[in-house]
Amino acid sequence: MDAMLIVDMQVGLLNGEPKHDLHGIIERINRLSTKVRAQSGRVIFIQHCGRKGDDFEPQTPGWAFLPELFRDPADIIIRKNLNDPFAGTPLQARLQEIVPDRLLITGWATDFCVDATVRSAVSNHHNVVVVADGHTLSDRPHLDAAGVIRHHNWVWSNLITQRSIKLASTSELLPG
Repeated sequence: MDAMLIVDMQVGLLNGEPKHDLHGIIERINRLSTKVRAQSGRVIFIQHCGRKGDDFEPQTPGWAFLPELFRDPADIIIRKNLNDPFAGTPLQARLQEIVPDRLLITGWATDFCVDATVRSAVSNHHNVVVVADGHTLSDRPHLDAAGVIRHHNWVWSNLITQRSIKLASTSELLPG
């Protein structure tokens, strides 16, 4: 059984520079989450709780999940206030209850919260599948978004771990 993490896909991410292939990311996340639910897996939304006045301040419009995302009442929500959703949250305890065979990771932002999630999931001994075309960010001052995504996909596929870490595209995870 799979568990799928959807990291920080909140309205506040729409502020600022455009996000690389955001509509495609949302569509792929929706297709994957539908499959995970249909196979009795669990979908976990990670919700960033920012500071007063920022784009993810709790109980403000930016804090809400993107309305285009398919959600189900059975989905789990884990709230965090750091890049790493395992730090100071019940995420690891919930995953220990669920005992997924694989942990699929998607979301925003590739180089911050998604990266922290991947590394922490590996450190917490989960078999990780990073959805290679399921995470996004804005261009950075020194690299365009597509370059950052390629770089992180390469880094994650080469991490030294005690468990499995793989990269797979949505089409590989949803064949035919």
